[in-house]
Amino acid sequence: MNHIQTQDTKSASLTASFGTTFWAALRFSLILIVICGVLYPLASTGLAQLLFPHQANGSQLKNSEGIVIGSELIGQSYTDPHWFQGRVSSIEYNAEGSGSNNYAPSNPELMKRMQASLNDWSKNNPDIPVNLVPIDLITNSGSGLDPHITNKAAEVQISRVSKLSGVSEEKLRNLIKEASQGRDLGIFGEPRVNVLKLNLALQKEMAGMSR
Repeated sequence: MNHIQTQDTKSASLTASFGTTFWAALRFSLILIVICGVLYPLASTGLAQLLFPHQANGSQLKNSEGIVIGSELIGQSYTDPHWFQGRVSSIEYNAEGSGSNNYAPSNPELMKRMQASLNDWSKNNPDIPVNLVPIDLITNSGSGLDPHITNKAAEVQISRVSKLSGVSEEKLRNLIKEASQGRDLGIFGEPRVNVLKLNLALQKEMAGMSR
């Protein structure tokens, strides 16, 4: 009889211990869900909107009419040669999924794509030989979304853009200079130009000329 009572006591003790542990774990989980799933996102979103509203909303860029036309973080394709052209994008700057084919330098597909880019360049820029074309104008970025080109890649397009847009070469050089960003922290990367910002400045300049 005593043996049976001892077993029942142990069973009841284990059941009580399990119940206590279960409810403690449940309460702790609910607290973490509220903190990590509700309070932290609300706090971080609120602080981001307060301190960095432009970045928090996607670094959106607007035209002169106040219409959002893109993000300064994502490049765009320009089919009209009177605009400055950005880098090649194997995903057509589709931000739903970044990435590139990551071809090796010896890959025939890479050579074929680069040759096609050089052919387009010769067609649209007959006065600039292909040996002066900066490499970033005929190669993909790692993400396929890079919104920047080097200053040299922008400057080499000045002749074409000036002829087609009617904006003087001197003015275009100033626009590039104004849109230029230096190296990160002064040492990392290369001086670069955001192509969308540059084309917005060009659009504004052209609009001023037509008045």
